[in-house]
Amino acid sequence: MSGSRLTQQERQQIALGLADGLAFAEIARRLERPTSTVTREVMRNGGPNGYRSDLAQRASERRARRSRPTRPQGAQARTRENGIDDEAVREYEEEFTTLLMQQGLPKMAAGVLAALFISPSGSLTASELVQHLGTSPASVSKAVASLDELGLISRERDTGRRERYIVNDDVWYRSTVAGAHGLAQISETARRGVGVLGRDTPAAARLENIARFSDFVSESILRAAEQAREVLHTRPGNSSSTTGTE
Repeated sequence: MSGSRLTQQERQQIALGLADGLAFAEIARRLERPTSTVTREVMRNGGPNGYRSDLAQRASERRARRSRPTRPQGAQARTRENGIDDEAVREYEEEFTTLLMQQGLPKMAAGVLAALFISPSGSLTASELVQHLGTSPASVSKAVASLDELGLISRERDTGRRERYIVNDDVWYRSTVAGAHGLAQISETARRGVGVLGRDTPAAARLENIARFSDFVSESILRAAEQAREVLHTRPGNSSSTTGTE
């Protein structure tokens, strides 16, 4: 077994072992695998604190598909025409998709959003996404509906009856602002607890500190996001004029 790929069940066992605080050597012993195999698996997939068996399995499946002789067309074909390393593009798309999944997006929605971001025009049709991701039209349709509902993409009518899906330039701004508003809600809830528990209690003091911290960070993030928003609509060559301080 030492020369075969890790299975999904083995990856789940690795995740359980890490959650129990087991050393790599002990996890490897239970799996009857070399310690180096477990170490490499964990470190290439988020480390001991960030390892997730589902994401690791997905990454392994993506790596295995690279050896297939047929290549997806569309966005990846265009990168080859521009002289960009096709293998590096796939590596980066996998990394980007995994990051979006770690931020909470479902697997297919993350794949669609990453594909749109790396496409030259920032837009793809449903058929292009199906071909690029190697999945079904139903899966793409469900992912697109989810992203549209979150305000992460927009739609426009393409030739004929087709729709073209476009990644919004303000995605990161909206996500950042949403995070800041979440911190503001934490502050509001913490201050409500101060009144419930009594201002002079140790618990109220802790909650008040949480509220003050959340207020400061939330306000700082919102201020910075507004100041930097223009960067999202600026070509990199002109970014120096928008990111500097007066």
